[in-house]
Amino acid sequence: MSPVTILDGPMGTELLARGVPTPLPGWSAHALESAPEVVREIHRAYREAGAEIHTTNTFRTRPVLFEDWEALARRAVRLAREGGVERVAGSIAPIEDCYRPDLSPAAKDPSGTRAAHRALAEVLADEGVDLFLCETFPSTAEGLLAAEVAVATGIETWLSFTAGPEADLLTPAEVAAAAREARERGVAAVLVNCIPARVTLAYVEALAEAVGGVLSFGAYANAGHVDEGMGWSAVPGAPDAYADHAESWVRAGATLIGGCCGTGAEHVAALARRLGSVRRSD
Repeated sequence: MSPVTILDGPMGTELLARGVPTPLPGWSAHALESAPEVVREIHRAYREAGAEIHTTNTFRTRPVLFEDWEALARRAVRLAREGGVERVAGSIAPIEDCYRPDLSPAAKDPSGTRAAHRALAEVLADEGVDLFLCETFPSTAEGLLAAEVAVATGIETWLSFTAGPEADLLTPAEVAAAAREARERGVAAVLVNCIPARVTLAYVEALAEAVGGVLSFGAYANAGHVDEGMGWSAVPGAPDAYADHAESWVRAGATLIGGCCGTGAEHVAALARRLGSVRRSD
């Protein structure tokens, strides 16, 4: 098997778990103003758990949401660095709701969509991110546009799609088709995220068929419903239950593995323990 890279876990649900308000529509970005020390500590916790790639808290740093969005985006990169991390991925997310592909402006205003994503990409590039993670796109068209402008900076770019919490926004076949297009646009890796862990394998297998052997691919799933016992609270055995699913993704060829909503540092630590043998065996 190929070596596995361990990604970090979520920022938003970890902020909530630590008592930091994340009101919509700015969500986790508010913490850059109200609780920067908590953002820094979350990065540190993921580093200590074994994460090798750390994502900036820039999921919602947008001009339409914050007048000082650029300063917040720059602060997010600095906070990740101050958490002691080595490789920082600049997060670029959908302009609108990540569970509402119908709201994406990509079809009606592709040039405006490119401009919006380019603005954030240029700030993150200037602040020195090591790579871009264009993430949680339910609209494959918008995800590809975001990745396109990120690639144009000359910085390594990953693209991650989501089928949503009910896995009904994109089919595995649609993700596979988008992955092939992403390859043509210069993307270095394709992932899926924020899909329940119990159903993520089908999407990983679709990525394997589409770009396996050509691009790196992977997954960082959410913990599913609370009663599935994989996260959202201190459920005994939850991290190992999540890692069980992650092992199936690695067997399908995935080499980029992390956690999304409802997981935490304990889940990342379980991934590092469980998949560390994969890294050493190659």
